[in-house]
Amino acid sequence: MFLRSIVYIKTLIYVPVVRNSFLIALVLISVSFFDSCAKRNSAVSTSFVEGGNTFQNPVFEPVLADPTIIQDPKTKLFYAYGTQDNWDDGQGSRLVPILESKDMVNWSYVGPAFQEKPSWKGAGGIWAPDINLVNGKYYLYYSYSTWGDKNPGVGLAISDSPKGPFIDQGKLFDSESMSVPNSIDPFFIADNGKNYIFWGSFSDTPGQGTFALELSEDGKKVNIGQKVKIAAGDYEAVTIFKKNGYYYFLGSKGSCCEGANSKYHVLVARSKNLLGPYVDKEGRDIKERGNGTIVMQGSEDIVGPGHTSGVITDAKGQDWIYYHAIDKNQGKLGNGTSRRMLMLDPLVWEGEWPIIGGGNPQTKQQKKPVIN
Repeated sequence: MFLRSIVYIKTLIYVPVVRNSFLIALVLISVSFFDSCAKRNSAVSTSFVEGGNTFQNPVFEPVLADPTIIQDPKTKLFYAYGTQDNWDDGQGSRLVPILESKDMVNWSYVGPAFQEKPSWKGAGGIWAPDINLVNGKYYLYYSYSTWGDKNPGVGLAISDSPKGPFIDQGKLFDSESMSVPNSIDPFFIADNGKNYIFWGSFSDTPGQGTFALELSEDGKKVNIGQKVKIAAGDYEAVTIFKKNGYYYFLGSKGSCCEGANSKYHVLVARSKNLLGPYVDKEGRDIKERGNGTIVMQGSEDIVGPGHTSGVITDAKGQDWIYYHAIDKNQGKLGNGTSRRMLMLDPLVWEGEWPIIGGGNPQTKQQKKPVIN
């Protein structure tokens, strides 16, 4: 990021005063070379004009999949967390990477949330974390799973700081204890003095779907057997937020992780009650497969947008949301990791229904969030 900033300034200052055409060509080649090097950096915030009032997606690359974001109320800094991934930079697999930003668009890598994998499961990756401030501490709910896992589960780690270290609290539940296949993708929400966790992922087997469950007052335990079905098993990566008297459900469908061939997209439904029923714009209950209203899908250049973060409202009242998406021309890293970049777009309202980024990932310059 620092290198790209220097190259950008050099271009502005020196190119206009060069007279010789050969020197001009040499400068332009040098700028192109250094910019290319910076793009290959393992931790690059691509919104590099820090201090300006515009930005351009992606806001971080090469990878921050399944993003979850929080603002520290003390420092006012923002922190982003993502699925465990190997960025193909020789540093190995980062156990839930943490990013830091002061303006929501310029991000720097802090380090991993975990120093070692939790011990309550024998094998798997730490996926789809969800960060929350609960009782003055940072609660990181996370998934522990392998591809095709018959008994994945959800755990909790806690820290006094958004930077960690996060201390594992163990398993909340798994698929066997909940009788819910593919028990991953947790999402925490507090409502009317109670804590809830939503979870669930793709499945077409009996018991499939997204479910909700009330948590204990301290958010560390679940009430086994009290789950409520929210959506069918063609959804995953649930986000719930409240606006104008409605609870809005955002969920992702399609393939998340096939590089340039990814078909991820985001749909919405809403309810007057946190626990549903949630219906789409046509009044169809999303507990039935195939229902939901599209709010974002891929474009010609950027594919597989999905797994939204919670909604953040800036100082001017504009709603913003993060998600990951893939550059069709750079679908995977050299090691095969899907290049799921961190994206940020406004949540725009058309009547009582939201659209993300105009319905497609935006890559043009746009105004930055207004931060106090």
